[in-house]
Amino acid sequence: MGYIKEPDGVDFIIQSDPLTDKERKAISEYIRNYKANMENTTKVKTKMPKKQVISA
Repeated sequence: MGYIKEPDGVDFIIQSDPLTDKERKAISEYIRNYKANMENTTKVKTKMPKKQVISA
């Protein structure tokens, strides 16, 4: 992996604003609901067919 030089006039450093309490609570509520709904769903496992052995 090599070094990637930033093009002139482009800054790859991103600095986001801190979350408000309202945003933080909304995200936590979403994650809580997502996890609760994922526990209720059934997971489907698919089986791979077994390889057939051909004897000579």
